[in-house]
Amino acid sequence: MMRAALLLVLVVALASGLGLAIAEHSGYVLIAWKGLRYESSLWVFLLLLALLWASIIGLRWLLRVLLASAGVVNPWSRRNLGRRRQLAADKGLLDLIEGRWERAVRHLALAAEGESQPLLYYLGAARAAQRLGRLEDGEALLEKALQRQPQAELAIALTHAELQQASGDLDGALSTLQAMRERHPRHHQVLHDLQRLLQSRGDWAALLDLLPELRKAKVLQGEALAELERKVWLERLRAAGEQGLGQGEAALQPLSNAWQQLAAAQRQDPELLAVYAAQLRALGAQEEAEAVLRKALKQGYDSRLVRLYGLVRGSDPARQLQAAEALLQQHPQDPLLLLTLGRLCLQGGLWGKAREYFEISLEFSRSAETCAELARLLASQGEAERSNRLLQELLVLQGQHLPELPQPSA
Repeated sequence: MMRAALLLVLVVALASGLGLAIAEHSGYVLIAWKGLRYESSLWVFLLLLALLWASIIGLRWLLRVLLASAGVVNPWSRRNLGRRRQLAADKGLLDLIEGRWERAVRHLALAAEGESQPLLYYLGAARAAQRLGRLEDGEALLEKALQRQPQAELAIALTHAELQQASGDLDGALSTLQAMRERHPRHHQVLHDLQRLLQSRGDWAALLDLLPELRKAKVLQGEALAELERKVWLERLRAAGEQGLGQGEAALQPLSNAWQQLAAAQRQDPELLAVYAAQLRALGAQEEAEAVLRKALKQGYDSRLVRLYGLVRGSDPARQLQAAEALLQQHPQDPLLLLTLGRLCLQGGLWGKAREYFEISLEFSRSAETCAELARLLASQGEAERSNRLLQELLVLQGQHLPELPQPSA
């Protein structure tokens, strides 16, 4: 109220002042130019100027109203085009989330046409096209995205590789990621996707070369990196063993080379040792495998190595049995060690001792493997009835059951 009163007082004062000025002197204005002559009082001239200024403002406002009306009515106006594209973008993203792939392609492609930054719309449309199985359409959309936003090459390439993997084109995805690796050698996401792709392909040699970069870029750390590295070396040793099959005298060379590439700490890993010894055994190097396992078991007890020790045949079966029996003092109830001792007794022709070890092992664990060994030994010794009972138990332990059928009497 105070402001309104002050404004009213101010208006009245200005009007009074203007009235006094007009009453005191009307003023005189003369404009003469060539044949044109205009003359009037100062106040009339100022009034004409004010009317002219108001007319210009009014015409501008009217023109804006007309243009805005035309934009609303005209379906091809910039305003309506913008509204349609925004609507298409909203619908397209919703369709993509809800799995309406055909509509998502149509709406997102329309939304991308008028956008200055259309990358997200093109990528979404390409994903929807891939889900429809229209791979060529998806690649065409990615190509348009690259033409419109060449600075987003990496993001487009990563999406391309992802879609290639989803469609089963692993070779194409590998080529795409390798090209990005050359241009962005330390990029975290490129290395992460490449690692996952190589792992799914079982390309352990390539993964082995990639491991140093994964470590430097900290793509994987701690236990995850150690687990991947262990898995890579396990598969590398298996592949080296398979490579040596049928190579004659040079059969051990690939496996030995792979083993020597391991760090000293890795050569103490029980899982890697077990695979290495198993490959030596598969290549016929039984004595080398026995020496490796005996040395490893002296340094640390591991049930996997103990079991494998009973499957290899060293140069001196008696010494091998003695080395295994030395472990029995600290692990008298380990069924795997007892199984191994039974097998080593079989290698030395100690049938009664082997049977005793097998029976003690079964007391601690009803193992299918131990049942099979004892059943075979009993059959060889003429105890067919007990051997058959163990074989039936073996089937049960392996999840198999013979049907109840009539049998001939004794």
